[in-house]
Parts: sequence; structure tokens; C-alpha cells
Amino acid sequence: MDHQRRVLLAGMAAAATGFALPDLARADSPYPSGPITMIVPFPPGGGTDAASRLIAQFMGQSTGWNIVVENRSGAGGNIGLGLLSRARPDGLTIGMGQTSNLAINPALYPKMPYDPLEDFAPIVLVAGQPVVLVVSAASRYRSLADVVTAAQAKPEAVTMASAGIGTVGHLAGAMFMQAAGLQFLHVPHNGASTAVANLIGGQVDIYFATPASVLPLISSGKLRPLAVTSKTRLRALPDTPAIAEQGYADFDARDWKGLVAPAGTPGEVIRRVNAAVNDVLKKPLTAGRFAAEGSTPIGGSPQDFAAFLESEYRRWGDAVRASGARME
Repeated sequence: MDHQRRVLLAGMAAAATGFALPDLARADSPYPSGPITMIVPFPPGGGTDAASRLIAQFMGQSTGWNIVVENRSGAGGNIGLGLLSRARPDGLTIGMGQTSNLAINPALYPKMPYDPLEDFAPIVLVAGQPVVLVVSAASRYRSLADVVTAAQAKPEAVTMASAGIGTVGHLAGAMFMQAAGLQFLHVPHNGASTAVANLIGGQVDIYFATPASVLPLISSGKLRPLAVTSKTRLRALPDTPAIAEQGYADFDARDWKGLVAPAGTPGEVIRRVNAAVNDVLKKPLTAGRFAAEGSTPIGGSPQDFAAFLESEYRRWGDAVRASGARME
């Protein structure tokens, strides 16, 4: 079992069993001394924003802390996390990082406003979700094996949509091409909605999509799911096999979200926020809300998240470099 898998399993076990929450909201506690700002480095209304607001709401309810979500979007999440990296390390400013801004962007952008491994203190891995390989309901491809056979017969014969260069879906597809020894023709789009529209319209063949962007279209019969990129099946798509089940046992590519604080934030503060978030992740309502968008709560210790981040930083960085993707 690889290191990344061990960390994820340990995290999910911790979220399931829970952490003790000693005196999280004691009247004489010095923390927090005021409102806590949670920076979300993406616009309101997206998946990261929704997850962040859910965590902030439930944390506030269980601890009495006043947590204010602040959206600071731009540059694939770099602007918001850049601001976080320069914030005072007192625990009153935290942020929701994810695969893109903590693991992908450092290899994608020639200049970064922060170092993911040096400028942040990992707090807790919040949730993860696979990417879903989908085709139009009218597609001749009925399985992952059909796609592989077509691509083996002629390189770049299969066109692969993405929501943009360097997105998780693009790089998950690049990882699969490398694992299977194939070459799809990458067709980047300006966002998920145009990628989905062209997929349904038959202009492109396949799309590695975030679950939230395609689950309603799968339910309505407009799209057909062929595989998910996690090692296990997605709760929302129990009949869709994982790529790992279909001859690629080590394949695992997931988008994830995790809370971080500026480097130098006191360990006791990190521990208390970690404990509060783990408590939130145990709630059935949290699991249900995450499941609706194709995510699974994870949790675990700050050390779990730190080890996971180092592993993902290397893995996604390798995928970016192998794909040749670059943002100027």
C-alpha cells in the first residue's frame, strides 16, 4: 500500500472515530481573541466555497467561534493563498487550499507568490473527490476498455475535453494517458460548462470531469460515466467502476481540499482548529452534503495532512511536467 493511500485511510479513520474536543470554547481560553477569517481562494458559489462555508458554519455552531468566509479569487487560487501566506500567524486567518493551488500550480506557473511546503502550516485534510470519466449518452464508447482500444489503434484519435489547461481534470487525463501508454488529443475549454456542452454535442469524445459538474447530467441520461479516478467507487455512482478496477491497480487521482494557516502559527492553535474540524467531519449532515457533490470527508491529524501534501506536491508536479502544461 503506497504512502498516499495509507495517509488517506488513516485520515478517514480519524474522521470516523473523532478527536477529543477538550475545552474548545472555554470562556478563559486565549484563542480565538476575535473573529477568524477563512480565506477561500475561489469565487462564491463554487465547490470550494460551498465546502468552506459548510465547515465554517458547523465549526462556529460547535465552538462558538465567529468564522467569516472571505473570497479572494484569481490566478487559480494563487492570489488568495498568497494573501494567506503573508497573514499574521496568530490563528485568526486560515484558508482552504486544494489540489490546484497547493500541488499543481507550483509546477504550472513560472512564478508563485508562496511556497506550499514552506509558507503554510497544514491543519487538516477536509475532503476529497475523484474525477469522473464521462462520454455523451450517444457515444459509441460503452466502457473504459472501448476508449483505450480506440486510442491504441490511432494516437490522438480520441479527443479529450478539459475545463482548462492545468485543471485537475486535464491532469487526471494526462496521468491516465501515462499509465495506459496512450495519447488523447487534448481540447481545453474555457470552463466546465462549455466542455460539457461540446461533449453532449459530439464535438469531443471524452471528458474527465468533477462530479458536481456532471452528476445531474448523468442522472438525466445525457452523459454516461465510464470510470472514476479514485481507487474505490464513488458513493454517488455505485455502478461506475474505478479505473483501478479496470487493469490499472495503482491509478489514483483525486481533487482534495484542506485547511492551512500561515507558517509559524502556534501548534496549540493548529491542534484546536484541527479538533474542531474533525468534529464537524463526523456529523452525518456533513457527510451527506459532501456526498451530494461527490466528495468524501477525510480528516485526520496535521501530521497526516503534511505528509499527504508532500506526496501530492511531487505527484501532481510530475503530472504537470509530463503533460507540458504551462501558464504564463
